[in-house]
Parts: sequence; C-alpha cells; structure tokens
Amino acid sequence: MLRSSSDVVCFDEMLMDFVPDVAGVSLAESAGFVNAPGGAPATKLGGSSAFIGKFGDDEFGHMLVDVLKKNEVNTEGFMFYRNPSADMLLKESELNMDLIKQAKIFHYGSISLITEPCRSAHMAAMKAAREAGALLSYDPNVRLPLWPSAEACRQGIMSIWNSADLIKVSDEEVEFLTQGDASDEKNVLSLWFDGLKLLLVTDGEKGCRYFTKNFKGAVKGNSVKTVDTTGAGDAFIGSFLHSAARDSSILVNECKLKNALEMANACGAICTTMKGAIPALPVHASAQNLILGADLGVQVTEKDKNI
Repeated sequence: MLRSSSDVVCFDEMLMDFVPDVAGVSLAESAGFVNAPGGAPATKLGGSSAFIGKFGDDEFGHMLVDVLKKNEVNTEGFMFYRNPSADMLLKESELNMDLIKQAKIFHYGSISLITEPCRSAHMAAMKAAREAGALLSYDPNVRLPLWPSAEACRQGIMSIWNSADLIKVSDEEVEFLTQGDASDEKNVLSLWFDGLKLLLVTDGEKGCRYFTKNFKGAVKGNSVKTVDTTGAGDAFIGSFLHSAARDSSILVNECKLKNALEMANACGAICTTMKGAIPALPVHASAQNLILGADLGVQVTEKDKNI
C-alpha cells in the first residue's frame, strides 16, 4: 500500500558524482575528489516527489536512498541490484504502476533508453502515466560515452520526443540535436511539434528561454560565484516541476510562467555555488534571497545561501 500519492514521479538514474576537490583542473590533474550524490532531480522546496529506479546493493546505493529519504522523496518505487549497473536493469514487471498512475507529473530523461530491459520499462512507464492523465516532462541527457555513437544518441533522444508535454533542453543540447546554433531561434523551433505545451531552453548564467503555442520569451539568469555546474539543470527543472505541480496554469499563463522560471533560474544558479548535485539543491528561502539580491545587483555568498 502507498503511504500517499506524489505530485512528481521521476524515472531516471541516480549516481555518485566524484567531483575534483579543486576547481579548474582536469580529472588527471586532480589530487582528490569529493563524492556527492546526483542524478535524477530532487527538491528541497517542499513539494511531493517520488523516484522510480534501481540502486546498487552497496554502500553508495544505500547512501543514495538515504539521501532521498532525508529530502523527503518517496522511495517506494526503487529496488537494489549489485552488478552490472543497476539502473540499466529495471524491468517493466518491477515498475510500481500505482505510484506512476497517481502522479500529476511524470518526469524522465534519456539514459534509460540506451539498453534493455530498462528501455522497455521506460516506455511502459510513459504509457501508464499518459493513460492516467499525467503531464509528461522530458529532460534528455547527452552523454556520448554511454551510446554507441553520436548519431545513436541523437536518434535515441528523438525517438520519444513527440510523446512529451514539456521538454527542457540546454543550449548545448539544442546544438547537438539540431546541429545548428542554439542562439538562432529557427534551430530551437525546429524542435517544436504540434501537441507540445512548453519547450524550455536553459542558457547557463544568461537564464532561460521559453516557447509555447501562444507566447515566447526569456527570463534573465543570476550572478553567482560558480564552483561546480553539476546538477544545475536538475535544480532548474526540479524547481519548475514543483511550481507546475502546484499550479498547472503556469503552462498557459505567461506571467505565472515567468515567475516560476525566475525561481527555477535562481535554484539552478545556487546549485553551482557548491560541489555536488543534491547537496547543493537550495531551499525556497535561499532562492528567494537570490532573486531579491539579483534585482539589487548583489551576489550570493556561502554565508547567505541558507541551505
């Protein structure tokens, strides 16, 4: 039996990021690393979320689950597996369909499309969420070393493109998928299709752009002292999905959309001021502080973050 339903259910991988303990050096040059949990979006903003996937039955795997629990993410949809990589071995028969069917938003990436049986599980989960009336949110990941080739990666990502209601991509991902300049709006709009409700493009410290059927625009970013960009995109989309789960009208109301994206930009920016993805996720108050500080031209410091 489920304890309760979750507004946002994420189907993706979680992992341990090993981040060089000194910024600006290559992996080979780094004398040490900081291990930090990362992967699928989580949130410290007070929303209701759940994770579906497999973890390694080892110390890191159990640590990742503990991190989710500490951040009040529903972990009823996971299981442990030791070797090979656990996230690739999730089967359709192992999916917690009740959890999926109760979600307002079903969020997923593209790494789970690379191999079976996880690809089939991914497709089945999407189908169940769609039939249950959930909003489908897609955040593709371009990780070329995991795919047989760049073209296989491109085709894999695009294979489920037209199934989403909401898609978030970075400027670099736009360039990879379109093989064109991401600053050229024509290239961005080549990714649009009938039925898509919202296309979001993140532009790093510059902020983000948004495209809907009826309006488009941009929301400026925030000035911070960047330490590590790992997880910034997850912090951005995690914040936005939190807002969308609370009020779905942000997809059709431009004023509300811009407010939600301002918060998402702030969360993404704050995430870059610490090492690691999940440890750097901000709480609502720190994101609000940055938004107010940004309006005054003030940079957020470690002391001000309140994380």
